[in-house]
Amino acid sequence: MSIYENIRSVKHRIEEAAKRSGRNPEEITLVAVTKNQPVSAVEEVIKAGVRDIGENRHQELLTKYKAVDSNVNWHFIGHLQRNKVKYIMPFVYLIQSVDSIALAKEISKRAEKIGKVQDILLEVNVSGEATKYGFPPKEIAPAIEELAQLKNIYLKGLMMMAPLTDNIERLRPYFAEIKRIFDDLYRRQGPNVEMRYLSMGMTGDFEVAIEEGSNMVRIGTAIFRP
Repeated sequence: MSIYENIRSVKHRIEEAAKRSGRNPEEITLVAVTKNQPVSAVEEVIKAGVRDIGENRHQELLTKYKAVDSNVNWHFIGHLQRNKVKYIMPFVYLIQSVDSIALAKEISKRAEKIGKVQDILLEVNVSGEATKYGFPPKEIAPAIEELAQLKNIYLKGLMMMAPLTDNIERLRPYFAEIKRIFDDLYRRQGPNVEMRYLSMGMTGDFEVAIEEGSNMVRIGTAIFRP
């Protein structure tokens, strides 16, 4: 199958999952994760109508940003080291993987230097796994209070990576917990806080994530597989 056909299949699956949960499929943003893919593949994705591109590494984001002549939204979705923030700041649309107050402060500082207010998501480690980055769920609300003092970031929601499992149904409680936290924060928005995006769900679990409330999915393998 071609990249175009794979994207069409993914979009159909997104639509069906949204319908099963009584939601409008137009509410779901598809982010194509182009990690390790050549520029030509990124261009195919864009031609297929995907306008949101996700990268895990700052070097790849910069290389592809410079090579792709198209007006798309670049998302940074991998672990971001503070000393790499300055490189992506002028180009990135949304930093999804903000996993510490220190990183948020660095983003705000670098954004201020170029006159930008940077949109971010807070990464939540809902499973408590030591191998995953992110805030424990109980630390999200206090973190947002501290982040509200930073002038050059705009908190747009939450992101999570689900635990690895062969039984996708076991992930429902994790997705549901993040949705509950998201909804609670939605009712307590502030000047630079707008709970707009709930980014959860990848190739192996995005349909369950959508059924549990996700409105942004990060898909790589299902788009680029043979």
